Amino acid sequence: MRVLRSRGAPEASGIVAPVRVDARTKNLVPRLQPGEIAVIDHLDIDRVAAESLVERRPAAVLNAARSISGRYPNLGPEILVAAGIPLVDDLGNDVMGLREGRRIRVEGGQVFDGDTLVAEGSVQDVETVAAAMVEAREGLSVQLESFAANTMDFLRRERELLIDGVGVPKISTQLEGRHVLIVVRGYHHKEDLATLRPYVSEYRPVLVGVDGGADAIVEAGWKPDLIVGDMDSVSDKALASGAEIVVHAYRDGRAPGLERVAQLGLDHVVFPAAGTSEDIAMLLADDKGAELIVAVGTHATLVEFLDKGRAGMASTFLTRLRVGGKLVDAKGVSRLYRQRISNLQLTLLVIAGLCALGVALAVTPAGQTFFGLVAARFDDWFSWVSSLFGALT
Repeated sequence: MRVLRSRGAPEASGIVAPVRVDARTKNLVPRLQPGEIAVIDHLDIDRVAAESLVERRPAAVLNAARSISGRYPNLGPEILVAAGIPLVDDLGNDVMGLREGRRIRVEGGQVFDGDTLVAEGSVQDVETVAAAMVEAREGLSVQLESFAANTMDFLRRERELLIDGVGVPKISTQLEGRHVLIVVRGYHHKEDLATLRPYVSEYRPVLVGVDGGADAIVEAGWKPDLIVGDMDSVSDKALASGAEIVVHAYRDGRAPGLERVAQLGLDHVVFPAAGTSEDIAMLLADDKGAELIVAVGTHATLVEFLDKGRAGMASTFLTRLRVGGKLVDAKGVSRLYRQRISNLQLTLLVIAGLCALGVALAVTPAGQTFFGLVAARFDDWFSWVSSLFGALT
């Protein structure tokens, strides 16, 4: 139920804070400041969106849509309520009309602009989210059938790209025979990048940022070699870092990122494909002969595919079948990889061990006697060399 009416001045209670409004969560998050109220229109809040909101520490999240529609067990609402962030659900389109930056008040499921009740929805908590998740799991079979149908449709439309690599553009960055690290701003990408730091230092993989993943590479202290995507969530700083740019275009000719790249005066190539940007990054690396592809923040499980909430996840599934055994998830690398010890490190380790042994001997009577004999022998040798040098001169 959504209403718009004026009331008498209610008591000043509830949550009062400035509001940030955007239908797309990923566009809202960069503007959202701690303590502000986030207003979104996000059907089935996914895990990545929820984690990005939690990082910004909002006072509350107001959703015009249903945070759990029941189509599948999406992970976002559980993350928000577990973090202690109030979530008000199914508020309707009226809440999207709130003016950016205006202070509003949230009392339970009611949203006030001054004394005016703007919208009314349902407050989500641990119990309501758990109950909704149980119902969503019961409807998972329907989503699996839809997922399978979308997969077959995508395979028919993109079989030439998936099977023969038709349409993959030429790039100047050399990938053949090298490791390629593809970074997406996704599940625990920061933690995975930190874990992979020794791997990056030793193997020097080609660093590929998918949209905002390029900023994650920069934040980690590295420089991206390639930036792939529709350029909607990557910063100008990352774009201007000197990386080669591959703009993702759709099969109907639309390329949302072209205008932005052109305005910045940056050289680029275009990759037309119906899949997601992370998919075309993997297909590009595979087609150009990468020896190993390590993925950070990408989707790996069926629930994660569905959690993205769009038919395009069929392309993600098929892309992984196409790339095959050369694709490794970052978490697998961190568990299997052990940093090799270089000759310099081994030499320093031996020297440190000998020093420790010398100190231990020096504090014992036997060790002191041994060092005294060595010193006496050294004095005799030095005297002999000195006398020989004197005779020669």
